[in-house]
Amino acid sequence: MGNEVSAKQILSAAEEIVKDVADFGDAVQAEVRNHTGGRRKNPYVFIEVAASKWRELALWLKKSKNVDYCSMVTGIHWPEKADATWQVVVHLLRTGVVNPPVTNKRVHEIKVDIDGLAGNSVPMEFEISMSIPDTREPSVPSVADIWVGADWNEKETWDLVGINFDGHVGMRRVLLPHDSPTGYHPLQKQHKLRYHDFNEMYDDPQGFGRKPEDSGRVK
Repeated sequence: MGNEVSAKQILSAAEEIVKDVADFGDAVQAEVRNHTGGRRKNPYVFIEVAASKWRELALWLKKSKNVDYCSMVTGIHWPEKADATWQVVVHLLRTGVVNPPVTNKRVHEIKVDIDGLAGNSVPMEFEISMSIPDTREPSVPSVADIWVGADWNEKETWDLVGINFDGHVGMRRVLLPHDSPTGYHPLQKQHKLRYHDFNEMYDDPQGFGRKPEDSGRVK
């Protein structure tokens, strides 16, 4: 018995998910991808979904595919792309973590047949991408009631990027001051903060100096 889920197991489970996603039709496109950097070489499931179908897909992933954790929600402003001015990327996990069985054994003594894991029992990573055409009020459905991890992440994305999450209860500023001007979201490109089209990464008030490897980069 091994102590790590194999790439072969993950690939098989990922291909099964991609096959089943086809039932959603053209509004949802899925494929198996592989991490290209770092130590993480295992496959994961990439899904591109129309914003109108996102909540339906999320419920299906939770109930039918045992996806149990939302680790990140990211918003991006692409003003130069007329067909997809806004983008939301959601990272999900199927961890498979459950309460340990009632036993007299200590947790580290409980053995799991890792080699026998298959289908919905295999841990899996998901990357969900949604594109939104040019609009002054970008929005996608909220999934904070489906995965509690989405709650703070959706707040952060709205706070910084200005993408709204329809149905999110208690949306508010979490990083910017609560009295920030209405409509001000600093990661929208029109604000032209120093990170856009400006080569200084550090204000350097304490004299640390710029790191050599950052020289010439636009941040």
